[in-house]
Amino acid sequence: MTPISPSASPVPPVLAEVVRSGFTEGRHRGSLVVLAADGSVELALGDPAAPVFPRSSNKPMQAAAILRAGLDLSGERLALAAASHSGEAFHLDLVRTVLAEHGLEPGDLQTPPDLPLDPVEAEAYLAAGGVREPLTMNCSGKHAAMLAVCVRNGWDTATYLDPAHPLQRLVGEVVAEAAGEPVAAVGTDGCGAPLMAIGLVGLARAFRTFVLAEPGTAERRVADAMREHPEYVAGTRRPDTWLMREVPGTLSKMGAEAVQAVALPDGRALAFKIDDGSTRALGPVLARSLELLGVDAPVVSRIGRAPLLGGAGEVGGIRAAF
Repeated sequence: MTPISPSASPVPPVLAEVVRSGFTEGRHRGSLVVLAADGSVELALGDPAAPVFPRSSNKPMQAAAILRAGLDLSGERLALAAASHSGEAFHLDLVRTVLAEHGLEPGDLQTPPDLPLDPVEAEAYLAAGGVREPLTMNCSGKHAAMLAVCVRNGWDTATYLDPAHPLQRLVGEVVAEAAGEPVAAVGTDGCGAPLMAIGLVGLARAFRTFVLAEPGTAERRVADAMREHPEYVAGTRRPDTWLMREVPGTLSKMGAEAVQAVALPDGRALAFKIDDGSTRALGPVLARSLELLGVDAPVVSRIGRAPLLGGAGEVGGIRAAF
């Protein structure tokens, strides 16, 4: 038998532990970066310079590209363009409105059919006889805005998700500019949209860029809309909403496969990814990262709470390990 050589890549550090009945039964590894107010790296765990797919944490940059392309969105509509919405009624109603305002309808969306992202909403939706639809997929607000800017510019709406489409080329430019580094790879996100890979340092830098941008710029308009209407970015039962609502000036956006990026109004920022993609570790790692940034607010404990159940009782929890 040929011996297996050890990997040349270092093993990522443990960011969270799963502790049940006092016994550590699992560990979540990953990479994380914390930036100081001046943009310098204050803490780096793992390899935060290595490219990752930020997934929905790229949505603020996508929304900024839509503005740069000429679509005049503001308020709740702009927040929804950067959203991974929960599928609550007010989300779906506004997606329909944005589409109708530009002569579009839900059938024009190329999001895959899905249930509402929020489990409570999904249960209610199914109980009412609902079925998976493109409209209820959590990225439908972003897709509605993408379609709307295509209508505005006379661009082809049938190919709006093609990486060669003018809108998607612009998205790539905005991502690279905000991150301060070139896009390392282009893939396809869960919603079907092109997905640009950057490092976690670049992702944190991008969020910092948005909160520090001059008023009136596309970046600042997106940041302001998200912070003013966080319930449209996520939902009433989601940590991004809680954090932006309860810590004024904070910009926060999670992404699938356990990615998270946050920037505070003074330029402090963070980004991390859990390697195994487990979202159950997001809250504890985010809460600990916020503590390291000096955020002292009750919402931090709320976000960090991740209990484990045994039968009907709480027997442990997931905790940060750094």
